[in-house]
Order: sequence, then C-alpha cells, then structure tokens
Amino acid sequence: MKQSYYLYKSGRIQRKDNSLEIVYKDNTKKSIPIERVDDIYVMTEFDFNTSLLNFLGKYGISVHFFNYYGFYTGTYYPKEQLVSGKLLVKQVESYTNKKKRLEVAKAFIDAAAYNIYRNLVYYNNRGKDLSVYMQEIEYLRKQISQCKNVQELMGIEGNIRKSYYASWNTIINQDIEFEKRVKNPPDNAINSLISYVNTIIYTRVLSEIYKTQLNPTISYLHEPSERRFSLCLDVSEIFKPILADRLIFSMLNKKQITEKDFEKELNFLYIKENARKEITKEIDKRLQTTIKHKKLGREVTYEYLMRLELYKLIKYFTEDIPYEGFKIWW
Repeated sequence: MKQSYYLYKSGRIQRKDNSLEIVYKDNTKKSIPIERVDDIYVMTEFDFNTSLLNFLGKYGISVHFFNYYGFYTGTYYPKEQLVSGKLLVKQVESYTNKKKRLEVAKAFIDAAAYNIYRNLVYYNNRGKDLSVYMQEIEYLRKQISQCKNVQELMGIEGNIRKSYYASWNTIINQDIEFEKRVKNPPDNAINSLISYVNTIIYTRVLSEIYKTQLNPTISYLHEPSERRFSLCLDVSEIFKPILADRLIFSMLNKKQITEKDFEKELNFLYIKENARKEITKEIDKRLQTTIKHKKLGREVTYEYLMRLELYKLIKYFTEDIPYEGFKIWW
C-alpha cells in the first residue's frame, strides 16, 4: 500500500534504479521503492536534482515543503495526469455562476459547522460544560441558509470559529494560554499546533485532488488567487474538525504534547522535531483508520473520505447532483 513519507533529517534524495535513495548527512542511506510512495513531506533542508523531479513526476508524486518552523511553504505539483477539459469548464462555470458558487460554499460551511458542533457534543457528554458554545453555534448554523453572498457566509463562519475556539480552554486539560486564533505568525503553543496540523490536512487534501480531474486553484468559499491551491482550503474546512481538532484535543489531554515541545524563546513558533514526528505519526494513523460508510456499506479510510468528497463535487459540477458536505454521524 502507498504511504506518505516525512523527511526530518537533512541530506539528499535521489533516484537509484527504480527506487528513491535518501542519503543523510551522516552518510547513512535508506531506499524506498517508488511504488510505495504516495507523497513526500520535506520538513528540513534537502538536496534534489532535475532527474529526481522528472522521476517523481512520471509517477505523479507530489512533494510538500515546510520551513524551519514547520510551516508549509509550497508544493512540487507534477504535470496533471488526469485532465478533463469538460470538467474544467464546468468547474469554472460553477464559480462564475453566483448562485451555484454560493450553494457549494454554504455546503462547505454547513458541514464544517456541524462537525464542529459534534466535537462539542462529544466533550460535553464527557463532563465538559460546553452548552453555551453549543447553543451559540446552533444559532449561527441556522443563519447559513439565509446568507445572500459568500462574504456574508464568511462572516458567519468567522463567528462560529470564534465561539468554537473560545470553548477550547474548557476542552483542553492543560493550563496553556489560548485566547483567540492567531495565524500570521501564531503567538502561542496552541496556535502553532493548529497551524501545523491544519497545514498537514491541507496538503493531504491537495494530494487527493491530484488523483482526480479537479483543478485545485478554482474554489468557491475562499477566493481563488495566485500562488495557492484554494480548493484545498475549501475542502479542508470539512475535515479540520474531524481530523485536526480532535487530534489536537487528544494529544494535549493525554499530554503527548505539552508546552515543553515548543521553543519558548521563539514565542512557541517552533515545534520541536520529536513532537512534529509524533504529530504526523498520529495524523497518518487517523487517516488510515476505517469507518463503515453509510451509503457505500463498506469500510473506508478517513483518507479515502477526502477522495469521496471530491467525487461528490465532480458529480455536482458535471451532473448537477446536489452537493452536501460530509458530516460525521457518530
């Protein structure tokens, strides 16, 4: 089975026969058959050459790059192998049609808000009094269908997130300061953790988009812009509460991650390497966890749920089958 590979030790990655060879700076080596690679995450300094990139492109392997602080900087996105002019036209038409764009954007936010609400229900049932936040988010969710444009919808989404993040101090057992979401740059341990985990989810969605005929730059909730794959941001909204937030709650409450795993002198911006390894290991474990899909009637992984979400979008664009974002039922 294909899997994601995370590179933390500096060195060089190159092609050797029909495998990838990693040569670390201490001259140790590791060989990986190309057939086992889904995508690659470069979390430190690595050397490449064009021969390697051509090799990766031939097999459709994306490479995601992160800086010293563990924040996403960009992706080597191979030449698209699954191309559909018809789908591209339909995807663009759904963006330029204000009614259709708003329908898709509402579906993203409605699913994300519902999954957020289910997180609160989960912890409320386990002794955390989150009733005030639940009531507020339910009230805001009812306003989603009344939004007349994407800007108004984004305002509702912002208020939902504000209430949701206010509940985190109750959900999280550790005494870590967290007043509000701050992104650029994160200003404390939890904000750094959110940014890091969300970025991993974003890049996993990008890897799944590459396996379809969708164009990752045409989005509906987030405004399309240069230098970013904004459709990933749209789809990630649905899965962040399920995968990213639940992982953060679990790892903090089990003390798998504490403030000691951050560099305090760098204002908690830097997550130490061992902690980042542990986080990505947990993300991979969750993505490969299976659930029985209600409609398909069979076991599917969380990773495959992302792909199914993209297939639903394709059905909406090409066949006008109403799109509804994924909502957890457990």
